[in-house]
Amino acid sequence: MNWLYVVGIIVFILGLMVSIALHEIGHLVPAKIFGVKVTQYMVGFGSTAWSRRKGETEYGIKWIPFGGYIRMIGMLPPRPGDEPGKLRSTATGPWQGLIESARDAAQEEVRPGDEDRVFYRKKWWQKVIIMSGGPAMNFVLAFIFFTILLVGIGLPVEAPIVSPETRTCVIPASEQRTTCAPGDRPTPAAQAGMKPGDHIVSFNGHKISSWDQALRLVRSHGPGPAQIGILRDGKPMTLAVTLIAQDRPNLDDPAKIDKNVGYLGVRSAEVMEQQSIGQVIGYMGELTGRVAGSLINLPEKMAGVWHAAFSGEQRDPEGPVGVVGAGRMGGEILASDLSTEKKVAIFVNLLAGFNLAIGMFNLIPLLPLDGGHIAGGLWEGIKRAYAKAVRRPKPAYVDVAKVLPLTYAVALLMMVMAGLLVYADLVNPLTLTR
Repeated sequence: MNWLYVVGIIVFILGLMVSIALHEIGHLVPAKIFGVKVTQYMVGFGSTAWSRRKGETEYGIKWIPFGGYIRMIGMLPPRPGDEPGKLRSTATGPWQGLIESARDAAQEEVRPGDEDRVFYRKKWWQKVIIMSGGPAMNFVLAFIFFTILLVGIGLPVEAPIVSPETRTCVIPASEQRTTCAPGDRPTPAAQAGMKPGDHIVSFNGHKISSWDQALRLVRSHGPGPAQIGILRDGKPMTLAVTLIAQDRPNLDDPAKIDKNVGYLGVRSAEVMEQQSIGQVIGYMGELTGRVAGSLINLPEKMAGVWHAAFSGEQRDPEGPVGVVGAGRMGGEILASDLSTEKKVAIFVNLLAGFNLAIGMFNLIPLLPLDGGHIAGGLWEGIKRAYAKAVRRPKPAYVDVAKVLPLTYAVALLMMVMAGLLVYADLVNPLTLTR
């Protein structure tokens, strides 16, 4: 196995762990600011690899680096009528017993003097801020990564520069080949002396600012003589070319063929073009919409993963990918023949996309996700605002314990989905080439 492949996997896992650690800090900081007692801050799951206690909080790293949590006391309120810290000895019905057992476990964490430091007794807006802090941190990280990508590195664009891959012969669009054959006539560009690296700056006096503009001007000109301004090694030059007529795929609909359009015979070079902060916002907004659409269609997407895993169907490039699959992609990036700049760009984009997806997934309003707690806090705020408006007694805290059966069902479903993604990522992974 290529050692760069292994390094890529390790680097991605480290990037993922940093993202998870910062997600949990997004919860930890507001929790401590609002006086909630936090007993644990952990990155990872499973047995503890390392930990250290500072004050009332144990900070640590666990062996399975695919998640994290902070433990806040009093996440569930006691049974209505019970005093904080009092355990109920009896319960009726299996679901009720499950709920009361969870309440008892939550109350066992509450020590004398901690009654006002439990999560459930905090104001509704404080709960919302605490639980929104994790996803918000993911969005901040995604924005930082996308800014590094777009502003610092740039996006690949086709520039009006002659590519080294430019062919020097005319191959008709109807022929399915990519190499020149004996008897092929030279392209107008080759006859005019154009070379790889030449930067096209004008066409018949029209200033060229993009490859698309140059292509459309050449095609609309048709066959005949033309003047092309170029920069070669920084020096301006003008070349006289004689365009020929060719049938070429339509620029807007490649399935159509444009007859007898002007043809120069050059390929564009791909360059990294730096973007503005405003474009970062637009780029991230567009991806957010796509991720939201994927989450809405998640059941259908997971069905596709199932078929890919057990029927050998091709993986959907827009479908979900697990941590194992993303790690493999990280290894593939570093082991590829791409330039260092493109490797860094793809890697940063991968981490940015994962943070965006993790942040949005956590906002789904179902427990045990952050969005479930946010929904509970918002509902509590609505209830209390309504009671205040109609001068009714202050309602009790929202009791999220009542939906614990649904919470466990969602948690089980998430584990099944995670297991399916791991299996699919092992037997039929997404790669950079498909």
